[in-house]
Amino acid sequence: MKFDVIIGLEVHAQLQTNTKIFCGCATDFTPDSPNVRTCPVCLGLPGALPVLNQRAFELAVIAALGLRCQIAPFTKWDRKQYFYPDLPKGYQISQYDLPFSFSGLVEIPADPAVAGEENALRQVRIIRAHLEDDAGKNVHDESGRGSDSQVDLNRAGTPLVEIVTEPDLRSAREARLLLEEIRLLLLYLGVSDCNMQEGNLRCDANINLHIHHDSGLTTKTPIVEIKNLNSFRFLEQACEYEIDRQLKTYGTMTEIHDRTKRTYGFDPARGITFEQRSKEEAADYRYFPDPDLVPVTVTREQVAHWETLVPERPQDRRRRYHSAMGLTPYDASVIIEQGRPFADFFENIVAHGADPKQAANWLTQDIQRILNERKCGINEFPVPAELVGLILAKVSEKSLTLKAAREALDLLVERSEEQSVSAATLDQIIQERGLAIVQDDSLLKEIIQKVIEKNPKPVADYLGGKPAAAGSLLGQVMREARGADPQVVKGLVTAALDALKFADS
Repeated sequence: MKFDVIIGLEVHAQLQTNTKIFCGCATDFTPDSPNVRTCPVCLGLPGALPVLNQRAFELAVIAALGLRCQIAPFTKWDRKQYFYPDLPKGYQISQYDLPFSFSGLVEIPADPAVAGEENALRQVRIIRAHLEDDAGKNVHDESGRGSDSQVDLNRAGTPLVEIVTEPDLRSAREARLLLEEIRLLLLYLGVSDCNMQEGNLRCDANINLHIHHDSGLTTKTPIVEIKNLNSFRFLEQACEYEIDRQLKTYGTMTEIHDRTKRTYGFDPARGITFEQRSKEEAADYRYFPDPDLVPVTVTREQVAHWETLVPERPQDRRRRYHSAMGLTPYDASVIIEQGRPFADFFENIVAHGADPKQAANWLTQDIQRILNERKCGINEFPVPAELVGLILAKVSEKSLTLKAAREALDLLVERSEEQSVSAATLDQIIQERGLAIVQDDSLLKEIIQKVIEKNPKPVADYLGGKPAAAGSLLGQVMREARGADPQVVKGLVTAALDALKFADS
C-alpha cells in the first residue's frame, strides 16, 4: 500500500523567567507544595488585572528569531475560551490572528526511508511562534482506589511560547528529530530549560495519511491531534502507532464521510493512542481581544537589538565544524548535542592551538571520562579550556606525546583541588615528571645501546628471526627515556638491532 505520512507539531516550551507572564508569582517547580504559587490574577478572581512580563516577551522574541521567524511590528492578546478544571479563568490568554512572529524555518536530517537517500535534509516551515499562559495541572489518583482528582494551580499563568509547524514531516522519526532540534535550539538560546520531566517542554502531534489507491484516487484520512507528549520516545511511539492505526482503519476506503478532527491521548504503558474528544475549531474557542491587556508594538531598533542576542544556531555550528574544522558530521553532532557550554569549551580549546579533530577526541573521551568520574558538568571542569588547548598544541608541535599529555591533564586536575592551575603549573609538571619529548637522538641512541647490552636474550631472539622480541627492548627504552616519541624510539631500536644483524653477517 502506497501512502504519505503528514505530520505537523505544536511545541510548547516554558520560558525561563522568574515570575509568571501576567503576574508576579514565582515560576519555580514545587511539586510537593500545590497551590502556593498563586495570586488573584492567575486564579482568575474578579477584578484582578494582568500585566505583561517584559522579560517573557523578550525571551519569546529571541526564540522566534532563533527559529528564523519574522517579528510582527504589532501584536495583541486574545482570550481563548474553554472550560477545564485546571483553567480557573475559564479562558487562556493567547494570540490568535496577530501573533508576534511568523514564517520561520528549521532544518533537520530527512528520514532515509522516506527521502530515499542518506544525508538528505528536510526543511520544516514554522507557521508561527506565539505567547500564551499555561494552565494548571490535574492530579489524578493512580492507586486504583477511585479517589477524587485534585487541581494544582502553581503552573497556571507560567509563560509559554508555542511553536506551530507546517505539516512538513513525513515520518515518526522526523517528528522526533524536529522536537530534539527545537529543544537543542531553545537551550542554546537560553530561553527555556526544556525540562521535560517537569513539563517545561511538551508537544502535540497532528497526523494523518494520504493513501494512494491503485485506481489513482488519493484518500486523506481525518487529522488526529495527539496531545501532551512529554518525551522524544513517546512522540515517536505515538506517531508510529497512529500511522499503523489509520492504515488499518482507512486503508481500503476510497471515500471517508466523517472527517472530524479528533483529539487523542497516548498511553505509554500500552503503547497505544486513544480517542478523547472531537477537536474544537477556532469558532468553538470564541476568540476575542483581551480587554485588560494593551497590544504590543515593536520597533526595528528593538528587533535589531534582540538579533544581537541570538547566538550561532546548533545547525549552523554543525556545518561550520564540518566544513571549516574538518570534523565528521558525527563528531560535530556529538559535541553540539552536549549543549552550548560544551561546544564553547571545544571552540576555546581549538582557539588556543589544538587540532580540531584531536580536541574533539579529547573532549568526548578523556575530558568526558574525568567529568563522569567527578560527576560534574563542563562548566565545573577544573582545568581551563585555554590550558587544555595549550597541552594539545604541545602534542601537535611534538613536544609532548599523547600519553604524556594525558598524564599532564590528570595531574593538572589533581593539583586544581589545592590551587588554581596555569601555564606555569603545566610547565612545572612537565619538568618534574620528565614528560617532554626527548629531541636529542644521540641521547636516545646512548640509552638504546645500554638497553641492548643489558638484554642479550631478546637481542639474540630478534637476530634469530623473531621481530616481536624488539618489543621488550622498546618498552625498556621508553621507561628510561620518558617523554620520547614512541615512533622515533621504535625506528632507532630497529635500526640498532638491524645494524647488529648486518655486523654478524
